[in-house]
Amino acid sequence: MAKILVVEDSSLMKVYLRRCLEIHGHDVEDWTPMSAMEVPDKITNSLPDLIVTDYQMAGCNGATLARMVQKTSPKTPVICVTSNRDEDIAAHLNKFNVRHILYKPVNSDALAKAVESALEEAEKG
Repeated sequence: MAKILVVEDSSLMKVYLRRCLEIHGHDVEDWTPMSAMEVPDKITNSLPDLIVTDYQMAGCNGATLARMVQKTSPKTPVICVTSNRDEDIAAHLNKFNVRHILYKPVNSDALAKAVESALEEAEKG
């Protein structure tokens, strides 16, 4: 069972992602950052195996969060969820250990496959 940190500012989306992940047997914690400066402490204290983050959040966008995760815990994979299908954003996110980008509305099975794939890739190094 993987420990997954869901970083999302929408309460509805947080609940949906949590339920999708828990159905597949994962231990899930959710969190909404107020600023990017909170990210290193949260990652250090939570020690997640994987992070699922929204791209567009008021306090800290997904790219900034992924960059902070890469500095704090470089082996922790990140999955980004977004409604923005801009290819430049995808290319930018890939620089920061974002293993998968899922587009809203997020399908539960697609999320489960992305999580398993990211965890397997992280295990291999």
